[in-house]
Amino acid sequence: MANVPPSSDPWTYSLRLPNDPRAARISRATLRAVLASHGMAELTDTAELLTCELVTNAVRHSDGPAQLRIRHLCENRLRVSIWDTNPTIPAPFDAPPSPLDRFTALTEAAASLDATSGRGLLIVRLCADNWGGYPLADDLFGISGKLLWFELTPQQRAYEIAA
Repeated sequence: MANVPPSSDPWTYSLRLPNDPRAARISRATLRAVLASHGMAELTDTAELLTCELVTNAVRHSDGPAQLRIRHLCENRLRVSIWDTNPTIPAPFDAPPSPLDRFTALTEAAASLDATSGRGLLIVRLCADNWGGYPLADDLFGISGKLLWFELTPQQRAYEIAA
């Protein structure tokens, strides 16, 4: 695909996912297509990795469907969120990130070098510019569970900063 300039207007895409191990692969393909179409391809590798981690957790730790939402926010930020039916928000996503969270996450990563699982949310904390989660209580439409999200911002190039 040719270079597409980034969109300046906000946009949102949503994809309903069954509780199926293939959901992570479908999410990555969808995310890749959306970012390429909106001129945000430089975020693809990191966004795919983090999305895959959150979708895999949703499939593994809930017994219902999930939903992927990809949003372009102001200042060219990307927010990816995953809703699932399990209401339990895993720590530390149950509280806002602290200024020292990246250091804490690096310390946790160093302490668990031999771990073979349970590192997905740690990867999100290390790679995302911002992240969080919140519970969704039953409402008029019967939506409950939790929503975990992360944000990425394209890196400014030196010539953009100087201009």
